[in-house]
Amino acid sequence: MTDTVIPTDAPPDSRFANDDLRPVPPEERRWTTYNFAALWVGMAHNIPSWTLASGLVALGMDWKQAVFTIAVANVIVLVPMLLTGHAGPKYGIPFPVLARASFGLRGANLPALIRAAVACCWFGIQTWIGGQGVFVLLGKVFGGWADASEIGGEPWTLWLCFVLFWALELAIIYRGMETLRRFENWAAPFVLVGAVVLLIWIAHKAGGLGPLLDQPSKHGWGPDFWPVFFPSLMGMIGFWATLSLNIPDFTRFGKGQRAQVWGQTLGLPTTMTAFALLSVLVTSGSQAVYGVPIWDPVELVARTDNVFGLLFALLTVLIATISVNIAANVVSPAYDLANLAPRFITFRRGALITGVVGVVIFPWKLTSTPELYIFTWLGVVGGLLGTVAGILIADYWIIRRTVLDVADLYRPGGRYWYRAGWNWRAVAAFAVGGVLAVGGSYSTVDAKGEKLGPFPTDGLLPVLKPLADYGWAVGLGAALVVYTGLMGLGRRNAVADVA
Repeated sequence: MTDTVIPTDAPPDSRFANDDLRPVPPEERRWTTYNFAALWVGMAHNIPSWTLASGLVALGMDWKQAVFTIAVANVIVLVPMLLTGHAGPKYGIPFPVLARASFGLRGANLPALIRAAVACCWFGIQTWIGGQGVFVLLGKVFGGWADASEIGGEPWTLWLCFVLFWALELAIIYRGMETLRRFENWAAPFVLVGAVVLLIWIAHKAGGLGPLLDQPSKHGWGPDFWPVFFPSLMGMIGFWATLSLNIPDFTRFGKGQRAQVWGQTLGLPTTMTAFALLSVLVTSGSQAVYGVPIWDPVELVARTDNVFGLLFALLTVLIATISVNIAANVVSPAYDLANLAPRFITFRRGALITGVVGVVIFPWKLTSTPELYIFTWLGVVGGLLGTVAGILIADYWIIRRTVLDVADLYRPGGRYWYRAGWNWRAVAAFAVGGVLAVGGSYSTVDAKGEKLGPFPTDGLLPVLKPLADYGWAVGLGAALVVYTGLMGLGRRNAVADVA
């Protein structure tokens, strides 16, 4: 199996192709191992990933168990990343075009739009979080920002930070993938240095690393730990489950398989684990200095009166949030929306649509009601994303053994046309995997007995409730098995008809 295949170009008159969806020519594939590693360093270093360990500690884990859980999760999610990413360097195609091989030329819009919807929501939320960080830090530098007159219940200065942050993100991605590559190259080490500087500052201020490191686990490593570990593991996997689908959007620019395999392996699990460890150490120091653990890095930095330190933190927050938001939440929907109507929507227009949708969903309301966001949005869609990943992996690796007819990925009536552009076997596998993954979705109750979330406490389908905490893995495994079985049955029937 060769490292790179020179693809047959898409038919020039195909209504399923445009310049952004066509295979990237081999001479334009310039991303190296460093570029992919830098991409992951840039995406992993953001405020939500910094606070991942805090959620696990709140569940009763000690810091070693929290870091261990995050490390294992990212090693696991790396596997589908590498499997789906393989098609990028080999054929130069993005995720929605790869999905055509399994779902059909028209059917590929189903997984593409699901992925795009998740990314649009994440884009809006990350932009709002980034705007809040800029607002808090600028308020410390200039003072009085929080006292500005309100619009829609928030200071107008906060809205200004949000809009400016939003515009800056779209300006960068509008210049294309090459600009993103160059931005990630220098953003990654800058943000890493910023995190280390924060650790040195708080350790010096605390005179050590603080008491959090000495706090024991509430569960130990015995039978009480594992019922907490496995659902937590699925949650940590779900953090990057989105990228396990659309990683070909990036690997299609890779010089070869070695670049994407080593770049992702060196970049994802190591960075996420190191970042989790940094967050634990810094938070432990904050507990020693301020008497309470402060997991939010923006809130922590805002407690200093050093103007230079505040400006450096402001720049770090800007770069870190832009780095993850553009790469993780704009590139995918830009391609996915282009796949919906290739003749009318280009990559740039898709990016602009993403930016608009990210505002229209009112991210400030989603973040103010986490039960709605976590249980209704992330929980359900996370299970569906695992289902799509199972189908893609089964089709590309088991059914086709990594061999694709690139021209037919763009040609109506070709081998990937199926029936009217839809492969019913992929849709059936998606339905089965989706029901098993999210059918048992349930809501918990708080100490007052009030329900947290929109689902019944015994699950939508009570018989499936035991599977709900493992939605991503259940969806991936079930869809992979069902799709492989249905495609194998279809082949046997075709042979029998010929005979």
